[in-house]
Amino acid sequence: MAEPIYRRIAEDLRLRIESGVLAPGSKLPTEVALRDRYQVSRNTIRDALKWLLNRGLVEIRHGQGTFVASNRQPFITTLSPDWRLGGHGPGGGEGAAARAEVAARHGTPRSSRPTVGVSRATGTVAARLGLSAGASVVTRHQELFIDDHPWSLQTSHYPMRLVERGAIRLLDAADLDEGTLSYLEQALGLTQVGYTDQILVRPPHEDEVRFFRGLADGRAPIAVLLRTGFTAGPDRPEPYRLTETRFPAERTQFVIHEGQVPELLAAAAEA
Repeated sequence: MAEPIYRRIAEDLRLRIESGVLAPGSKLPTEVALRDRYQVSRNTIRDALKWLLNRGLVEIRHGQGTFVASNRQPFITTLSPDWRLGGHGPGGGEGAAARAEVAARHGTPRSSRPTVGVSRATGTVAARLGLSAGASVVTRHQELFIDDHPWSLQTSHYPMRLVERGAIRLLDAADLDEGTLSYLEQALGLTQVGYTDQILVRPPHEDEVRFFRGLADGRAPIAVLLRTGFTAGPDRPEPYRLTETRFPAERTQFVIHEGQVPELLAAAAEA
């Protein structure tokens, strides 16, 4: 069976990318220019670009065009807390711990201004926070970047009872410079005594395709980290926050340390 025309075009572009003729970060010609170059329809060009996109060779920047994918290392996120803190401190993957890890790898972390709202707890949020369906929760959402590249989308949920007890800054649409966990400890005396992580992988939603530019034409999976934090209760630990962090699975790796380990940064694992 003859090879489809779009595959021949894609292979030609792949060779030009891998040989360096088309350098990482460079912009590909427009679909019209490629159509004229190869004397085919625009649909054929689009199929060729999709083939390259699915293999991570190019990325789409909305409103700008198609670019040769940069040779970026995977974002490595350490999920376990520092054992020197007794294993009960803030875990990696969020807040100051995540920013410090990025900086240690010579990256520059940045986050958007928080979007804050009040919603009704349903499904996973209600179940993990031990709330009845429809109970009020405060949500705080931020977009996070490394060197201005989209890194993750993070949304935290807090029972409204924390605000009613005096943690009113949870409703501020501004960063809590000391960190939310430190703030809750200062305001209410609540200390995180533990947390549980669950990681799931699913197809991306439309907003994730827009944010994580170049997600293999919307089919590359999203890794979702669900972290439930617990504070001491009268009888047993009680959940008091749920943080959902969404990462592009194709350029994310997680590391978990157990016990006393050397202070070495984890290297990216080869696929």
